[in-house]
Amino acid sequence: MNRRQLVETIRGKKSYLCVGLDTDIAKIPRHLLSCADPVFEFNKQVIDATKEYCVSYKINTAFYEALGARGWEAMQKTVEYIPSSHFTIADAKRGDIGNTSSQYARAFFETMNFDAVTVAPYMGEDSVRPFLEYEGKWAIVLGLTSNAGAMDFELQKSGDGLFYEKVIKTVSSWGTTENLMFVIGATKADEFKRIRELAPDHFYLVPGVGAQGGNLKDISEKAMNGDCGILVNLSRAVIYASGEKDFAAKAGEVAYRYKKEMETYIGKNKGLSP
Repeated sequence: MNRRQLVETIRGKKSYLCVGLDTDIAKIPRHLLSCADPVFEFNKQVIDATKEYCVSYKINTAFYEALGARGWEAMQKTVEYIPSSHFTIADAKRGDIGNTSSQYARAFFETMNFDAVTVAPYMGEDSVRPFLEYEGKWAIVLGLTSNAGAMDFELQKSGDGLFYEKVIKTVSSWGTTENLMFVIGATKADEFKRIRELAPDHFYLVPGVGAQGGNLKDISEKAMNGDCGILVNLSRAVIYASGEKDFAAKAGEVAYRYKKEMETYIGKNKGLSP
């Protein structure tokens, strides 16, 4: 999915909601465990209940990799089940020497046909470059994250600014606004003004709203640009809204509430007006 298609989807749905399918087999409703593929069955029902309200799905690959071969199969079936109208993200946080990153890119863009993959930039340009060489695909590079460990490196002084600022400025020159996004945690809302100065036209994937304490209003007001420019991810708040047989319906209700709130912020964005 290219940028124009993504923006049109956001404009048409009046939503920039990304649902995180970070599916932990230990947390899904017990009645699903008798299914042939419990993880896929859970994802399938959540997708059916939320697809009307979101524009994207993010699959955190760790929850699938932990299950071995059957987890990879569930992930493959899940990404194939997601409608082609939705932007798909492999939250894999890959990044290695060039020839290894090339294989990671091939795995997620060719074999599994995701639209985007999250990438760690620590090893430099050659570790990110292979993800930027696929037309219509995206590298979503870690910029400023929500975890406590962000203090260890990202928020340390580097030259005249902070280390994360150097990362964003440097990485921005490796790709374009058509193939490069940044992960910016919702709990770092006060930094968004500065981040928009560094990367005014890029899209941001914003995790951390909901269970991690990020505020949708703050993020929307501080981070949106004329093309919206943000995908706000919600995982636990949506997919674990209920642990009972009504889990899918409850997930749909939460997704709908967030979508309706997003409508109000989109309505104030002149760039997204029809």
